[in-house]
Amino acid sequence: MTDSRAKDVQIYAVGGAVRDEMMGQPVSDRDYVVVGATPEILLARGFKPVGKDFPVFLHPETHEEYALARTEKKDGRGYHGFCFYAAPEVTLEEDLARRDLTINAMARGEDGALVDPFHGRADLEARVLRHVGAAFVDDPVRLLRVARFAARFSDFSLAPETAELMRRMVENGEIDHLTPERVWREVSRGLMERAPQRMLALLRECGALARLMPEIDALFHVPERVDFHPEGNAGAHVLLTLAAAARMRLSLAARFAALTHDLGKALTPAQLLPRYHGHEERGEAPLKRLCERLKVPVDCRDLARLAIRQHGKINCVGGRQTLTPGVMTRIMEACDLKRRPERFTELLQVCEADARGRLGQEDAPWPPREFWQRASAAFCGVDGGAVAASLVDKTRIQERLHAARVAAVRAALAAMPAPP
Repeated sequence: MTDSRAKDVQIYAVGGAVRDEMMGQPVSDRDYVVVGATPEILLARGFKPVGKDFPVFLHPETHEEYALARTEKKDGRGYHGFCFYAAPEVTLEEDLARRDLTINAMARGEDGALVDPFHGRADLEARVLRHVGAAFVDDPVRLLRVARFAARFSDFSLAPETAELMRRMVENGEIDHLTPERVWREVSRGLMERAPQRMLALLRECGALARLMPEIDALFHVPERVDFHPEGNAGAHVLLTLAAAARMRLSLAARFAALTHDLGKALTPAQLLPRYHGHEERGEAPLKRLCERLKVPVDCRDLARLAIRQHGKINCVGGRQTLTPGVMTRIMEACDLKRRPERFTELLQVCEADARGRLGQEDAPWPPREFWQRASAAFCGVDGGAVAASLVDKTRIQERLHAARVAAVRAALAAMPAPP
């Protein structure tokens, strides 16, 4: 039996695909809203249901997502506290009204006509991030999404009224109901955007950083050398380091390590400032708390731990202060270089980002790179099996292997050409 309402069904492309097309950016995923339909109508057309919380279907050929137009109503705390209503009488404008930002609340019909009830095109042209309506405060995930969009669209400003709503969301405790998994999902995506430092800065401005990542927020209250950043605090230096990591197109693990490498500075006694003696060791405890709370993946956590421990020493090489071949060898052993060479490469990248996270260092050469590349090649070139086979007393294998590596590193560095 044919549903008489099927002829009234209308399909619209919505959200990011519409926005990105208008910005001239490539579109990878497309989402659609279906107005005037029921689940039965879509099932009859071969769509496959996938939604759990609300009716979402996959197109039988393209496998793109099609959602029934719906409204939502707040009935609890956090981002789970919603009830949804999807029915044929829900209009496109009602569906768009529940979205976060005006630039994400546009739709395009099958005839190509733009539907823009909340003036998203004007905000797109003005480069403004603006919330759609007062219901924005009902979902704390929207705060993180706005921060992430600020990182993606680095030339967009935040509307003052949206900034005020975000501060209110923090003050009323709504943000405290976010699950660790959802926080990490949004933060990790933001770290991989073009300007991740803007996400952190925006979260701090609205007070969310102190609630979600207090270990990072604490750095903004610690004095720093003014040649690192004119604001003269460790947090500002970390943002510059994160910006450098983004320019270098580093991995998520490396960007997280860049963000957290100086956590120990917030725990350094005031009498030791501004040199931060021992801040590397002090950084491991706050890193552990942060990673456990947000359920940070192991690869991110482990690289961050290495960066906290080693970044100061690694950056000493090649400058006025340097390290002996023995110390360099111990660092490479502690990093498990032989088995994890790719992780050591990432660690060096984080240290380079740290060096570039200072005023005037963006395009400057990074002297330690060649020293560590030569040292690590020599280190890995030592044949551990041959060392073991040459020994009668097998208890001395590690001692002899270490000595052989030190000798190889010393020879490699001695062969480097003298600086001009």
